[in-house]
Amino acid sequence: MCGIAGYVGWERTHADSERELGQMCAAIRHRGPDDEGHFIAPGVALGMRRLSVIDVAGGMQPVANEDGSVHVVFNGEIYNYRELRAGLVQRGHGLVSQGDTETLVHLYEEQGDRLVHALRGMFAFAMWDSGRQRLLLARDRLGIKPLYYWETPSGLAFASELRSFLALEPFPRLLASSALGEYLALGYVPQPQSVFAAAKKLSPGHLLSWDREHGVRVTEYWSPVRAEMPRIDEHEAVEELQRLLAESVRYHLEADVPLGAFLSGGIDSSAVVAHMNREMGGSRRVRTFSIGFDEPEFNEAPHAAAVAQALGTDHTELIVRPDADELVEDVVRAFDEPFADSSALPTYLVSRLAREQVTVALSGDGGDELFGGYTRYTELLGRHELQPAALRHFTRTTARHLPHASPGRNRLLDLSRTRRGRYAATVAAPLGLSDGGVALSHVAEELGAFEAILDSWFDQAASRDREGDFAAQMMLVDIMSYLPGDILTKVDRMSMAVSLEARVPLLDHRVVEFATSLPTHLKIRDGTGKWILRQAIASIVPAHVLHRPKRGFAVPVRRWLRGELRHRITHLLRKASPVYEFVDASAVQRIAGEHRLRRRDHSSMLWRLLVLDLWLESLASGQLMRPTPTDASLRGVTQHARAS
Repeated sequence: MCGIAGYVGWERTHADSERELGQMCAAIRHRGPDDEGHFIAPGVALGMRRLSVIDVAGGMQPVANEDGSVHVVFNGEIYNYRELRAGLVQRGHGLVSQGDTETLVHLYEEQGDRLVHALRGMFAFAMWDSGRQRLLLARDRLGIKPLYYWETPSGLAFASELRSFLALEPFPRLLASSALGEYLALGYVPQPQSVFAAAKKLSPGHLLSWDREHGVRVTEYWSPVRAEMPRIDEHEAVEELQRLLAESVRYHLEADVPLGAFLSGGIDSSAVVAHMNREMGGSRRVRTFSIGFDEPEFNEAPHAAAVAQALGTDHTELIVRPDADELVEDVVRAFDEPFADSSALPTYLVSRLAREQVTVALSGDGGDELFGGYTRYTELLGRHELQPAALRHFTRTTARHLPHASPGRNRLLDLSRTRRGRYAATVAAPLGLSDGGVALSHVAEELGAFEAILDSWFDQAASRDREGDFAAQMMLVDIMSYLPGDILTKVDRMSMAVSLEARVPLLDHRVVEFATSLPTHLKIRDGTGKWILRQAIASIVPAHVLHRPKRGFAVPVRRWLRGELRHRITHLLRKASPVYEFVDASAVQRIAGEHRLRRRDHSSMLWRLLVLDLWLESLASGQLMRPTPTDASLRGVTQHARAS
C-alpha cells in the first residue's frame, strides 16, 4: 500500500526531476509514511510513498525486472500474488523480493497490458517500459484505489491524489464548472472528471497508455455489466456465494502487520468479521472497531458490541461527542476534491481508532450495491406506473411555475419524472433555480438536464439483457457511479489520512461478477434486499443481525447546522464567500432561512455548500498541497471502552 506520483515526457534535468518528484511524493506522505522511492531517467520520473504491509523488509519500490527495462510503482495489494509468483519462478523469472509488487513487472514481460486480467486485488500502478518509451497506468476493476492524470502538450503526470499536482508550480488550478455542478448534484465529483479542468480520473477497470507518437489512449478492460445467468438453483447460488465470500476473506487476510476490521453490527460488516473468525481458526481473536455518537439516534455501537460479543472478537468502541467545528475542518482538508458525504466523519474517527492498534482493517463496503440493500431499490420498484410523456411535461411545467415553498410542488415534480429521473431524485439534488436548486445558470446548463445526470451509466446498465429489470439497472448504476465516486473515495481518503490500509473483501471482482449475474429475485424478495446474502451467512452470524433494519453511518448534521455549525452557515451567507462563483446567493439565503425556521430540511445541500466553502478556502491557503497530519488526536472522546 502506498501513494504513487510521477510524470513522463517532460524534459528536466536530473536535479529538477528529483526536486519535483520529491514535492509530489511529500504531498501524499500520509499514504505511505514508512518509505520513499524514486526512479529517474531521461523523460521519466516515478515516485512512491510506502506503507509497509507485505514483505516489510524487502518490499521497497520502484521495482524493476531483471534487465532494468521495466519499472513500476504500485499502490494497493495483489491478493493472489503467491500463486502468480510461484508460476513466474517456475517459468524461469528471477524474483528477488517476497512481495506482490515485483510480480507486476514480470507479468508485463509475459502478457503486456493483459497482465491486469491475472490480478486479484485493489491496485493503481504506473509501469514504464524504457524499450518502447511507453507508460502504462492501470486502475483496479471497482475503483478501490484512486489514480489521477494530467495530460500536457509534452507529456503526462499521474498521482494517487490531486495534491501531488498542486505541489507543482505549472499545474493550472482552474476549476471545472461542470465538475462543480456534479458535486452540487451528487455530493462528489464522479469519474472521469476531477474538480480541476486540467486533470482527470482514470476510471475503474480502465488502462491508460502514453507514448510520444500516440499520446494518451484510454481503454476499458473490465465492466460490472454482465449478462444474467440463464438459470441458477437457489441452493446452488447460496453455496457458491458462501464459497466466494470465504475465499475472498481468506485472500484479504494476507498481511505481515497487525490486522483488524470495522464492525457496525450490520449485515455486511458482520459477514466479513464472521468469515475472518472462521478463516483464522481460533488461532487469534479478530480485532474489531466501532464508533458511536453520544446521541441514541446516531449510536450504532451497541449493535456492534452485541455482534462482537457473539463472535468473540477483541472489540474496541469509541463513543464521542465531537467538536463538530474542528472535526469538519480536519475531514474536509483530508479530501483532494470537495466531498460531502457526512459519513466521512465517523469513517475518519473509526479509522483513527483502528490505527492505534492495527495497520490493516477490513470493511464491509459494497454489499448494498451488489445485493440490493438500499431502500431506494424497493421503494422505486413499488411506485405507481408513470404518467404519459405529455402529461409529465404539463405537470413539470406547472410545478416549475409555482413558488418554491408551495405545498405539493415537489410532489408534482416527482410525478413528472421518468423512472431514471425518480432514481436520480433519490441520489442527487436539483441544480437549476427553477427546480429548487442553487446553481448559477452557467453551472446548471453545462451539466445538462437533472434527469439525464446518470444517463450514460443507465445506458451501459441496460445494454445487456437488462432492459426490463430496472432494479438490476439501479444496482449497476450504483456500482459504476456511487460506489467509486462516494463510498470507496470516502474509505480510501479517510483511512489513508491516518496511514491505515482499508480492504473491502465483498468487492473482490469474482464476488462482484457472481453477484451482478444473479437475477433480482435472489437479491430482493418480499420488499427486503440482500436475500441471498442473508441466506449465505445465516449460519455464522447472530440471528438478530439478519433482521435488523437498514441504517446508514449517520451523523447529526441537521442539528449541527442549527447549533454548533450555525456560525459557518452565517459565514457562508456573506457575499465574500468563494462559493458564489458557482451558486446563487439569493437561493442560498432562501434554503438557509427555511432550514433555520424548520420549514424544510435543507441540511444535505447546506452541508454541500459548507464543505465547498471550506474546501475552496483550503485550496486558496495552500492547505491542500500538504499531506494530512496523521498524528492528530481524536477529538471529543467521552468514553473509551473495550468489550470482552
